[in-house]
Amino acid sequence: MTEYRGPRAEDRGPTGERTHAEDRESMIEDRTSNLGPRSSNMQPRTSGLEPRTSTAQRAAIEVLRVSKIYRRFAHRKQFATLKSALLSRSLIKNLKPDETFTALNDVTLTVPKGRTLGVIGRNGSGKSTLLKLIAGITKPSSGTVQVDGRISALIELGAGFHPEISGRENVFINGIMLGLTKREIARRFDEIVEFAELREFIDAPVKTYSSGMYMRLGFAVAIHVDPDVLLVDEVLAVGDEGFTHKCLNKFADFKRRGKTILLVTHSLGLVDRFCDEALWLDGGRIHGSGDPKRIVDAYITDVQHREERELAANDAKARQSAAATIVSPDEPASAVLPDSPVETAIAPGDMFQASEGRWGSREVEITEVMLTGSDGAGHVFRSGDPLDVRITLRAPLPITDFVIGIGVFNAQGVCCYGTNTAIEDLAPEYLSGDAQVIFSIASLDLVEGTYKLDVAVHKIDGYPYDYHRLLYTFRVKSRAKDVGIYRPRHTWRFDGDVRFKSPERDDE
Repeated sequence: MTEYRGPRAEDRGPTGERTHAEDRESMIEDRTSNLGPRSSNMQPRTSGLEPRTSTAQRAAIEVLRVSKIYRRFAHRKQFATLKSALLSRSLIKNLKPDETFTALNDVTLTVPKGRTLGVIGRNGSGKSTLLKLIAGITKPSSGTVQVDGRISALIELGAGFHPEISGRENVFINGIMLGLTKREIARRFDEIVEFAELREFIDAPVKTYSSGMYMRLGFAVAIHVDPDVLLVDEVLAVGDEGFTHKCLNKFADFKRRGKTILLVTHSLGLVDRFCDEALWLDGGRIHGSGDPKRIVDAYITDVQHREERELAANDAKARQSAAATIVSPDEPASAVLPDSPVETAIAPGDMFQASEGRWGSREVEITEVMLTGSDGAGHVFRSGDPLDVRITLRAPLPITDFVIGIGVFNAQGVCCYGTNTAIEDLAPEYLSGDAQVIFSIASLDLVEGTYKLDVAVHKIDGYPYDYHRLLYTFRVKSRAKDVGIYRPRHTWRFDGDVRFKSPERDDE
């Protein structure tokens, strides 16, 4: 059993950081495997948000109240050379940290033997830091980490590889670093090379390898040392489809043999399908843990809320910029109408090439555009959901010649759909004062992606009263990763001897 213990409070320096004496102590590690399990009087603190394990099951990984704090130094206090620092007598002063950054904060978890734990979260949430602590690459600032059995970690692409020597030599060096003897590596060498699909390049210097070749060789070595605990950090993202399936098959084989796997990934489908439990980190703390389906769904909901706020903020900035020269609709009618409305109504010659902005005479003004779905107003919707575009208009003086239009564009600027009241044979009669127009879409049948809206009111001949170009953004979510723009409602039917396996989970 391997244990990594953080420093005691009395061993800390004045900034709460590790002292030099403590750093020397932390280098002395007990890496023997015959010390037996952790004593029963040290039980990890648990809560409703943390994985739990039966006392009848031995834990492969135990993390108890672990925190990891990094020091940050202000750029303004950096000195150019050591000589200049010594001459100015500022070496010690300038090495004091301005502030600290807490990568992990009081994290407690237990992973039983033979289980697969998927760790998810935003970038910067502490996922990789947790894996490095468990692997022993770095030490906790406080708390303890215990791992029972041999660890194999695939955390960084090509970590531990020497670029100047061949793949063959790197296999032996990595294998020895992971605890194998030279004889054991030689016995497994052919399997490693075959799995990595690098037989023709194994004697070439590693610096000539592509990122995919790096990953394949590193993964092959990591899994062929026959570890008890396998740590994997998102490195499968650089593999091709075939190799990814090969890796997943190897994971499944590890699970059947009772090995423990800790997987950090942004592939939520992989966590949902493959992992026994999921752990959600956010801001260095455990935000949730337990059933993968429940945790993944909660994480997706949180991501949507963040996207909602981000899209709303970006739209507000775009509208504020576009309206910088627009007179407020709360002003009197004489102020709303420009002296020469025709001169202020100039629009781009090619509307489909126009960038975001706003123009028009404002004889009729669009004062608000709101997107609402089944859950109320927002910016994130699911494919197939209903959507209402609510447009609030203000006409200071009566108008009898007006057309109201809508255009939907994808992120590449392709027009997905456009219509207006004139196209749909709605003849204008009268508009005055405040009014609201609701454009209702019964089913938002678009593929997943980001879309923008054009909203306009103009004369029948095209003269613009108020044109809002790409000022309103919404995002469509879907677990079906189909391609294109339009997602028509459809079903599949088969005749004859055609069979498919039923999906493990409903994607919709």
